[in-house]
Amino acid sequence: MAKWTPQHEAPEPLEGPVVATITGGTIVWFALFLVQLPFYGWFDDHDHLWWLWTCLAGGGLGLIGVYYVRRRDAAIKRDATRKSAVE
Repeated sequence: MAKWTPQHEAPEPLEGPVVATITGGTIVWFALFLVQLPFYGWFDDHDHLWWLWTCLAGGGLGLIGVYYVRRRDAAIKRDATRKSAVE
């Protein structure tokens, strides 16, 4: 296994508009759910009802994700403010 151990430092993680990305994805999941909702009968007849519930679950998990990344972003900003006040 030592042969496969990387010999270089890992790069720094990329930071971007995380809150906006997760919020946008959550909106897309809920929009897909709402678009498919009028076709509930068709999905039920063709055993594709899981498509509808997958979109709803994606939206629900996205709400948890939005909560998480907003708190993470606030904690990062608090830490940066604290570090700049100390220096």
